[in-house]
Amino acid sequence: MRIAVVHGFGAPGGEDEAVLDQVAALTRAGHEVRLVAANGRGRGPLATLRAFGPDVVHVHNLYPAFGRAWVTEWTGPVVATLRHGPHRGSRFAALQFPWAPRGGLRQDPLLRRADRLVVLSEASRDACARAGLPRERLDVVPDFVPTVAEPEVGAGGASGVDGGSGADGANGSGAAWVCVGPLAPERGVLELLRRWPAGERLDVIGAGPLEGRCRAAAPASVRMCGAVGRGELRRALPGYRGIVLPGRGTRRAVPLVYAEALAAGLPVLAFEGAGASAVPRAVRSEGTGTVTTLDAHLPGALDVAAKIFPTLREHCRAVYAKRYGEGAWTERTECLYASLVA
Repeated sequence: MRIAVVHGFGAPGGEDEAVLDQVAALTRAGHEVRLVAANGRGRGPLATLRAFGPDVVHVHNLYPAFGRAWVTEWTGPVVATLRHGPHRGSRFAALQFPWAPRGGLRQDPLLRRADRLVVLSEASRDACARAGLPRERLDVVPDFVPTVAEPEVGAGGASGVDGGSGADGANGSGAAWVCVGPLAPERGVLELLRRWPAGERLDVIGAGPLEGRCRAAAPASVRMCGAVGRGELRRALPGYRGIVLPGRGTRRAVPLVYAEALAAGLPVLAFEGAGASAVPRAVRSEGTGTVTTLDAHLPGALDVAAKIFPTLREHCRAVYAKRYGEGAWTERTECLYASLVA
């Protein structure tokens, strides 16, 4: 099958990496794939698409690289992935879906034209349907992450991230916890550090506007590792005891780091708050860890997790393979494309 992937680089939240992973997966599956991309504002993709002649066009991020009017001129099948949905209060969502504040998603040229709309979770599909998009055109296909290689225990990277491994770090026994993500208000890391028990080791991997305040709030048992490369992170994750994801707000799709953790066999301690975050829902439905709140007794929650998590590592890898692995994503996507081409 000939597949064109249209994407403007510079998207938030790991979307660029997800798109590149998907292009590589489709290529490995034997398809002829053309990535039509721009970094910053670019020319419309129509000329390139017409020269390539794809069986299907898959659109990811268009802002600000490409406009949207070109889709009305394209006559072949079009699929669009909606990663940032109609969430209130999201600046990027307002830019990606300029009609959302007026309740008119159905007037958007891309959303009207696309034959199918890919969302990353059932919660996202529900939200899009409530906003006016036809449910029959919404397909749930979670992003995947590539398979994680077995770690070299104790092999630290340039930043000193070593998976919390001591002599027994390979199975998480006696190792540190890890928290991964941008140090931004919606991620809840600052609130977590203010409550973190002084006797529990924690590595915080990430950077952001709250980094200074996070460093000031962190007890001595917390190591601030800064941002690290994806390869280094993936090598380190299997050596940790578990991953702590205190994300807050109304994120309706699990972040890629959740799938990265499962691929590494790393159970998840998720936190519920006022928003409808997808991570606690996924942890409960998939049995990949435990759920607590920032108001709960955190030492007790960590004690419970420390007892349960060693028994969940293989289960987490199995959930990854079934739901977030490359093979599962490729099979779902091929079926979606085939239904449109046929």
